[in-house]
Amino acid sequence: MASDRTHDPLHLDFELPDPDRRFAGVRLWTDAELGHYPPPVDFTREGRVWHLRLETPPIDRLEYQFVARLKDDAGEEYVLDPENERTVGGAFGDKSERVLPGYRRPHWLEHEPVAAQRHDYALETDAGPVELQVWSPEVLAADEEAPLLLAHDGPEFDELAGLTRAVGVAIAHRRLAPTRVALLRPGPRDERYAANDDYAAALATQVVPEIAAAHPTSGSPVLLGASLGGLAALHAHWRHPGTFGGLFLASASFFTPKLDPQEANFSRFAQVTDFVREVAETREDAAAVRELPPVAIVCGTAEENLANNMAMRQVLTAWRPPTWHTVRDGHCYTTWRDLLDPTLVDLLARAAP
Repeated sequence: MASDRTHDPLHLDFELPDPDRRFAGVRLWTDAELGHYPPPVDFTREGRVWHLRLETPPIDRLEYQFVARLKDDAGEEYVLDPENERTVGGAFGDKSERVLPGYRRPHWLEHEPVAAQRHDYALETDAGPVELQVWSPEVLAADEEAPLLLAHDGPEFDELAGLTRAVGVAIAHRRLAPTRVALLRPGPRDERYAANDDYAAALATQVVPEIAAAHPTSGSPVLLGASLGGLAALHAHWRHPGTFGGLFLASASFFTPKLDPQEANFSRFAQVTDFVREVAETREDAAAVRELPPVAIVCGTAEENLANNMAMRQVLTAWRPPTWHTVRDGHCYTTWRDLLDPTLVDLLARAAP
């Protein structure tokens, strides 16, 4: 575990040994908002060790790395905490993990999912090739109709958040009917997921029908996405109402100029903010509102996207109040994993025909 020299529950202590004095400075990097403005993330040197003390933030778990600045402007190194053996995988590699007393692992991680098969596909669409893998419980015959869940960033979401395990355990415990999961690879992610009309059309009019042709689908599929993938999920419904039977939006990137000026350098910032504004200004009689399916919005309480997710929740509540759940964590796959059950399981059960 990470060093806490005072054993003080009100503080977190971090240390990075530097016996050869290689580093000109060290700071803490994390996706979590630590409750300090600005956060005190710079270490101080104490002899041959760099040290940082933080007030314990209002979170239950922390993923982090140390950023060590090399002397003579020789660049930076991202370093795992050498005093902490706990690590967790992430979209950009492993990070150290500090688990605080309030954290509880999801119960379903201790159970076995139903046996399943996986089928890989490469589809040609008007938005370019879309690769995906369909996870299908073995109890389903190849030509048997079943509910379908589509997941943006699917393979990564499965690997880092245990998506098919969560669904498979719920099926094994008879909380869900046998359900297939289509794990969609993003391809050029920033281009496709940033409120891209061409991708939304390809998803709704080509990808969904082709999956259904190979794996008969009962009812309308549920679409899941996290971060920019969550934005793309809502956008796909907005452009093609009636296609999806439910939306699971995890820490979606509902950027606005007021709430998210730090994202202004994102190359498709205007495209995203224009769509978010369009949703907020949509008339109640529009098809996207009339055919709005059940929506679940989940988010970490210690992340930048919390404010814009709360704002989108308020917008949608005027038409059809979404389910809303949070955990005391940051913007990461473990947050989304910990919110899959019961939120996603309940959404799938509601959307099933």
